[in-house]
Order: sequence, then structure tokens, then C-alpha cells
Amino acid sequence: MERFAFVLHPLRFDDFTRKFPILRHLPESAVEKAFSHLPPFKASHITGAKSKTGVEAEGWFIVVPIAAHLMLDLPFREVMLPKLLRAGRIAEQLGAGILGLGAFTKVIGDRGVSVANGLRIPVTTGNSYTTASAVDGALLGARRMDIAPEDATAAVVGASGAIGRAASAALAGEVRRLVLVGRQERKLLQVAEDVQALGTHTTVEISTDVRAAAAVSDIVLTVSSATGVLLEPGDLRPGAVVCDVARPRNVSEKVYEQRRDVLVIDGGVIEVPGEVNFNFNFGFPPGYAEACIAETMILALERRYEPYTLGLDIRADRVREIRELAKKHGFSVAGFRRFERSIPDEEIEAIRKAARGGKRSSTSA
Repeated sequence: MERFAFVLHPLRFDDFTRKFPILRHLPESAVEKAFSHLPPFKASHITGAKSKTGVEAEGWFIVVPIAAHLMLDLPFREVMLPKLLRAGRIAEQLGAGILGLGAFTKVIGDRGVSVANGLRIPVTTGNSYTTASAVDGALLGARRMDIAPEDATAAVVGASGAIGRAASAALAGEVRRLVLVGRQERKLLQVAEDVQALGTHTTVEISTDVRAAAAVSDIVLTVSSATGVLLEPGDLRPGAVVCDVARPRNVSEKVYEQRRDVLVIDGGVIEVPGEVNFNFNFGFPPGYAEACIAETMILALERRYEPYTLGLDIRADRVREIRELAKKHGFSVAGFRRFERSIPDEEIEAIRKAARGGKRSSTSA
């Protein structure tokens, strides 16, 4: 039996109230402040994960009970790192062979490096499979929106960054035209050269104009490190699929509110093999999880107890490899998520129908 652990934290107030309904009657700020003083704790025992190869795994969710906005404001070295190390030591005591970092615990500080240096077990952020599932989710979303990826134009916003480079390489060969978007033309040209060296049929272009690139794209993948919003409701074509992986988000919340004909997702929802029971309600249907959780499970099932994804760099070869390991063990992208919640099928269908009315041709000039 292989073993893993994964660190969670509350992202919104309803994450507190789902576990403790009585908290709905209290002020949000008071609840968040009170919980931020609590130590990390084991929240659940994960059972039933079983690879197609026959290997089985169990794991644990360990919660650091600090809301996302507080986590970003608290000093990393003085406050957050000790809490994450304490969570990691709980994982060690439980017998986990690897620790995954979820949500903002993999964004703050140096993206897992200091946590890994302070523990006896390896750590992964899950960003390799997050990148792979973002691409796979966007392509699946395109098909659900009646877009044939092989005939489509896709834009990667933030293409010169670590995730952007890996995502661009993963999209090459999947779409007809790929627009690499960023602020520095010199860096974009290097990424374009690397993508073209893969020898696919995809036409590769560069642009420093985010909105112009989005306007001609059927698929938009946003992975920019910009702190401000880059895309507004008027920037997207009807029927477009937008996968917003960036944190903070690159896509304005107004897009969700005003564009009922555009599918905006955070990435793919992963179906986990076996009769897995997470024994914890984190907003997904039974048997499904986020890609960062799935990466941790895949590495355990593969017996790859190593720091697979750490720091800012996301290696394209690791993205390709984790994709293949996911298939080997029976993990698959089976839906979409937004705000770390699964998007219901009926919502997807409503967006698709709305897009039919105002949709232009599925590819642009």
C-alpha cells in the first residue's frame, strides 16, 4: 500500500461553513481570524485509490485553516512556513511517502522549495499535472463548445513564463494556430523557436497585445504572472473557451457575469481510478479531484517518491511524462472546474446554446 498526504486550506467562507454549518451565523472576518490561530490538523483519511496496474494507495488531507486572502498577507518565513512544516510533519507521522501542496500553499513563498527543504519526505506542488490538465481541459472544453481543436486558433497569455512555456509546448500539434502572448518580444521569440522545433503542423505566432490575441482565438489559456486583470467581457469572441490558470486571476469576474456565451474554466476535473473515498467534501463530486491532488496520488502509485514539481520552473518533459503516467494509472480529465468547484453539465450546455446564437466562424483569419 502506497501512501501520500495533501495540504488543503479554505478558499472561501463557505469552505468553513460546509464543515461547520453553525458558523453561517457568525461574521466572516471573525471566523477567519479565529481559525487562522489554529494549528494544522488531519481532516480525513483517503481510501480506495487503485491504479489500473493494481497498485493501491491511501492518503490523508491535512488542513491549514487559513483563508486564502490572509495567507497571502501573512509573512511567509515567520508565519506560513512554520505552519506548512507542521502540516508536513503530521504527514510524516502518518507514514506518507510524499506531500502535495494545494491552492495558495503552493503559491506563497518560494513555491514549495523551503517546505521540501524542511521535511524528510519529498514535496510536489502538482503544477506539472495542473498544466497538463489545463491544456487537456481547454481542448475538451473546445469540443464541448463545438470547436474542433485541430482547426482552431489558441492563445497562451503569459507564454514566456514557466507554465506558459510548458503549456505552449503541450498545445503544439493540437491546434492549427498558436499565438504566444507576453510583454517582451525577445522572450516570446525564444519560446516560439522552441515550440517550432517540436516539428508539429501548428503555425506559431507572437503578440504583445493580449486583447487583440484573445479577439481572434477560439481557445485562450491565461498563465500570466500579472497582478491585474488582463481580459474583460468585450475581449472574447462568442463561443470561446478560456482556461484561467493564473493566480491572481487574469480574467475579470465580469466575464462570468456578463458573457453567458463564453466557457471560462480553471482547468480540468480529474477522475480518480478505483473506488476512492476522500471522506471530505471539498466541492467535487465523489471520485473526482483537482489535478494537483491527482499528481500527488499518481506519484505515490508510481512509487516516484521525489520532489517532482517545485519552484517556479515547470519542465515541459515533466508535463508530458505526468500525462502519460496519468493514463497508465487510469486518471483522466472528466469535466471542468471554476473557483475550485466542479462546473455542472447543465451549465456547460447552457453556455454552448448561448454561443450558437452569436457565434462567428470557429476559426479566425
